[in-house]
Amino acid sequence: MPLGPHDNTNPPRRSEIKRGDAVWVIEKSEYGTNNFTQGIVKDILTSKEDHSRGVKVRLVDGTVGRVQWLMKDLR
Repeated sequence: MPLGPHDNTNPPRRSEIKRGDAVWVIEKSEYGTNNFTQGIVKDILTSKEDHSRGVKVRLVDGTVGRVQWLMKDLR
């Protein structure tokens, strides 16, 4: 699936994401939209260092999505 106009073309690598980080994720059902979800990382699900759409994580509220941005990078 090609990246959409709202997708981050340079999402953070796995080594940049830690449990407890505040992030913006995109859920699979929202690919290609600007409907991002903000949350705190509970688990990192992607085993590889990077992924073209972003590293997959589970947030503390149970949402699963791919990290587009780290909140600390948006300050």
